[in-house]
Amino acid sequence: MKPLSKSEVEEVLKLSLKNWSFDGKHISRNFKFKNFVNAFSFMTVVALEAEKADHHPEWSNVYNSVTINLNTHSANGITQLDIDMAQSIDKAFESFNFTT
Repeated sequence: MKPLSKSEVEEVLKLSLKNWSFDGKHISRNFKFKNFVNAFSFMTVVALEAEKADHHPEWSNVYNSVTINLNTHSANGITQLDIDMAQSIDKAFESFNFTT
């Protein structure tokens, strides 16, 4: 899979992934929740989506915060897989009613 150019990534973020940032290597977003249980529940939903897509995030969790970084290692950049996963993650986050 071919990586997107920097300008293509920036355009997608501007148009449809406004809460994500791009550091030249990953697209990233931090999610905040009311507590650890809610954060971990969100991670479980994302894990199941990632497994279905066979595209797994780099992520970390500290108490009520989950940080997700996406890139396609095999393409050495951001691909449509990352964009699709970010959109799926955003959709999962929107379904949670227990954010701060």
